[in-house]
Amino acid sequence: MHLQQPQRAAGRRRTALAWTGFALSPLLFAAWAFGGDPLHLPFTLRYVLPILSMVLLGGVVRRRPFAVLAMLLFFVALFEFGGRTDLRYGTGIHSDVRIIQMVAVDVAVSFVAATSRRWVSIITATGVLLLQVVVAAAIRSGPAVLETWALQYILAMVAAWFVGNSVRQRRLFAEARAAETAHAAVQAERLRIARELHDMIAHSMGVIAMQAGMGRRVIGSRPEEARQALAVIEDTGRETLAALRRMLGTLRRAEPEAGPAPLDPTPGLADLNRLAERSRDAGLHVEVRDGADVGPLPPDVDLSAYRIIQEAVTNVARHAGTDRCEVVVERHPDALVIEVLDNGRGGPATGRGYGIPGMRERVSLLGGDFAAGPRPGGGFRVAARIPLPAGAP
Repeated sequence: MHLQQPQRAAGRRRTALAWTGFALSPLLFAAWAFGGDPLHLPFTLRYVLPILSMVLLGGVVRRRPFAVLAMLLFFVALFEFGGRTDLRYGTGIHSDVRIIQMVAVDVAVSFVAATSRRWVSIITATGVLLLQVVVAAAIRSGPAVLETWALQYILAMVAAWFVGNSVRQRRLFAEARAAETAHAAVQAERLRIARELHDMIAHSMGVIAMQAGMGRRVIGSRPEEARQALAVIEDTGRETLAALRRMLGTLRRAEPEAGPAPLDPTPGLADLNRLAERSRDAGLHVEVRDGADVGPLPPDVDLSAYRIIQEAVTNVARHAGTDRCEVVVERHPDALVIEVLDNGRGGPATGRGYGIPGMRERVSLLGGDFAAGPRPGGGFRVAARIPLPAGAP
């Protein structure tokens, strides 16, 4: 807030100076057109006031090009029809000032073309061009002079309009690209959140469903095991709700003044043993080989590897019809290799759900290879190879 106040004050000062120059501009030009005799001044000083009066309009030309254009056309009318006669006839000042005014008017038209719709700029450029030609026809020395001025006006106006329209097209293209980039970023973030929610909720709900089924079967004959199943359901539900609350709180934290949202540590391969313990409580024995000994990894690789294993273990618990699976994690110099193996019923990967497509998408985003399918001797295999960037820890 403290930094914005000086910036706003400076912006107000610049705006005040720009409009002050705009107000002084016609006074300077009128003083030159009706004042002293510029014919006796040195060549470099004859055009100081008319040029300065047009330069003073530059402060508002970006924001108010039509106002600047109207002021310049007023200068043209004042000089051609209301100024001193000796400045219009018999001297080179008339031609020189007319050229200066033509350039200034064309610059204003170029700004109109750069900031307005195409049909508006075309109508404006055409009207100004007709006005210039009419003025040249009203004050002329002969037909050849009129033709020369008309050709100059036409060429200059066409060039000015094309320059302004090109600037407008580039700006519109840049805005479209920026909007497309922002849309792609939003879509990518939505997919990332969807993957995280799916992996987290699918695993938790799989554990809860297994424990609820087991508790229902043994509640009458083995109440202790039923109580243990209910405890696992309670713990899993609480952890999932807490994770969802943190994620939704982060998404809702949109106020810039609030500062960045606190980030909870993301899971990684270091949490595999905890995942195995939770799965074991749910009735699925998970044997982890080398999962905690691969060393530090880039955060995106570490998170994706954990989520792939979590989803694969969840699929084993829900679909394989077995109580055992094996997780193998190996780190090579250039890649991280993951395998999740079970000896269940196997069967082809149908891809009807989001589990296998989500795992494949995670690996693809990291430039790796993914495979999932039945094993030759029975069971199912999920394999992923994730390349490690050069210089990875």
